[in-house]
Amino acid sequence: MNGISFVASGEATTQEHLDAVVNINANYAAVMPFGFIRNLETPVLQYNTDRQWFGERAEGVKQYIEMLHKNNIAVMVKPQIWISRGEFTGYLKMNTEKDWKVLEESYLDFILIYARLAEQMNTEMYCIGTELEQFIIQRPKFWNHLITEVKKVYKGKLTYAANWDEYKRVPFWGQLDYIGVDAYFPISKEKTPTIEQAKSGLQKWKIEMQQISEIHKKPILFTEYGYRSVDFAGKEPWLSSREMKSINMYAQTNLTKALIEEMYPEPWFAGGFIWKWFIEHNKVGGLENNQFTPQNKPVEQELKKYFKLYGN
Repeated sequence: MNGISFVASGEATTQEHLDAVVNINANYAAVMPFGFIRNLETPVLQYNTDRQWFGERAEGVKQYIEMLHKNNIAVMVKPQIWISRGEFTGYLKMNTEKDWKVLEESYLDFILIYARLAEQMNTEMYCIGTELEQFIIQRPKFWNHLITEVKKVYKGKLTYAANWDEYKRVPFWGQLDYIGVDAYFPISKEKTPTIEQAKSGLQKWKIEMQQISEIHKKPILFTEYGYRSVDFAGKEPWLSSREMKSINMYAQTNLTKALIEEMYPEPWFAGGFIWKWFIEHNKVGGLENNQFTPQNKPVEQELKKYFKLYGN
């Protein structure tokens, strides 16, 4: 899967937007509706409301899928939670049984709305959650129930997007089709790692992933992967702080090339979704941008080459 993470926008997507996705030889896209929670202890999700951007709610998800399918790009619907002030979703944890029950009911409704939509639109894959480690550890019975309920309404492939330091402990891989990993593994402490240094830093993680794949007899899928165009981008690749002011296109390019060259040829690896791709291609990224997007940066051309190479 040569995938891009198709970021929700306030507007509908157009053929002009999709031309850029087709141009890099992507054959998959993650479409990401959002639910919002006030803080780590709040049990109620807000979702599919008029206050949200078009692409964050069902109406927009449906339109994005229609346009992607029209361009022969397969789709993974990947609902996500945003906690105010950017709190990490992996820490979401209720303090009382009553609140846990409220959260479970709210989350199940959220997931089933988009599972039904994914089935209606004949999408190829559905992701039941993203980086929710404490929720899973504390409430394993709920997650088994959720998977059962999703399978009643959605017949495509299923995954869950586990954080890079979480995926080994997810208890329900046997019920899904892919072991989803948000692949922000720390692989280099160098300011500008070479491709060889980055590949070396990947080895222990690669061995670990192969072992987990063999244990569960499921392929590894990078539900997210990518690097910022900053100094030391391989040290803590998950950092999104805007306090990081440097710009380093070589680091982003070398790290991305190393990851793809190491992972894509492996028979137990199913591909991945680059983080992240904005719909208005001509207005984002560029040589002054140090965020994750590969758009209008040197790494975009590398992705185009690799996606063509591994397109089959």
